[in-house]
Amino acid sequence: MTRTLSTWLLVASIVAAAPAYASFPMTNEFGTPSVAPLVKRVTPAVVNIAVHAQVQINNPLFNDPLFRQFFRVPPSFTQETQTVGSGVIVDANKGYILTNNHVVQNADVIEVTLRDKRSFKAKLVGRDPSTDVAVLKIAGDSLTAIDMGDSDKVEVGDFVLAVGNPFGLGQTVTSGIVSALGRSGLKIEGYEDFIQTDASINPGNSGGALIDLNGRLIGINTAIVAPSGGNVGVGFAIPINMARSILNQIIKYGHVEHGYIGVAVQDLTPDIAVALHTTRTQGALIANIENGSPADQAGLQPGDIITAVDNVPISSRTQFLNMIGMARLRHDLAVTFERGGNQSTIAITVAPQPGSDTAEQNNQQ
Repeated sequence: MTRTLSTWLLVASIVAAAPAYASFPMTNEFGTPSVAPLVKRVTPAVVNIAVHAQVQINNPLFNDPLFRQFFRVPPSFTQETQTVGSGVIVDANKGYILTNNHVVQNADVIEVTLRDKRSFKAKLVGRDPSTDVAVLKIAGDSLTAIDMGDSDKVEVGDFVLAVGNPFGLGQTVTSGIVSALGRSGLKIEGYEDFIQTDASINPGNSGGALIDLNGRLIGINTAIVAPSGGNVGVGFAIPINMARSILNQIIKYGHVEHGYIGVAVQDLTPDIAVALHTTRTQGALIANIENGSPADQAGLQPGDIITAVDNVPISSRTQFLNMIGMARLRHDLAVTFERGGNQSTIAITVAPQPGSDTAEQNNQQ
């Protein structure tokens, strides 16, 4: 009885919050509090992904001289593997699907299964390991896409649903709240700005949808902190605004180019602030600048404290690096910094990272 009552109270609390979100009725056909109408609308857009790959495995017997001499043991052998994950249809007309890079990075064959059990061979359009985002494409009729929300408007405490394919069991829906925003330092990806949630996320959920109570996609589920290997109420999703930026680049160019201005930065700690005689407690401190880089040409110097980019206050090294990395190439950013107690703003033109296709083309011009 206790469990039934607590479950009903949880649903009732979600229903009570629903008017602020809107369009889905929060009761089922019998008038019982339920998110079933929302789930029925969004789940056709969430797909199961099966990845088949040929993996080269080192043969442990090859390390034994006796086996090598008498049995001609090969140094390695190929083994076929299959992994599972999830994805979200974001364009029904063109068949584009968002998922995680780590779900499909070694794929030879990618198979996508819809909620109605139809299966398709998917084409890998492109992927970006540094944000763990990949884009697939399938050719199918009557596909359902999900509406994309605005992850910048998400707040801690918002109710969310996670939809995916945990452990390959099939489509599963779990609920929770947004536990934290802007999580970084997990060393999972190059660019980290995760939405943290306590909605159950398990292996196989990667690439699935994190949605709000308006049925809009606000994140791509990507990782868990799980000492036991299962859900412990700490899951992470890539904000949809970041994923959408990567999606658009992949669709347009087939690859992703991240921004670069040529600085190495660190967090402004209290001890460093005292040493620099500044009253600031947040910002990104420039530790080094590459000669000839956009930052060097614009006049930034080691010891400058970056306080804002395009009027957005900078609170940490990670936030600053994310903003530069996701900025539009050849676009001028207004970078505000403190030097010697004085504050100034300069324009810095974002360049492609050295070694990228665009950078090589520019060097040849």
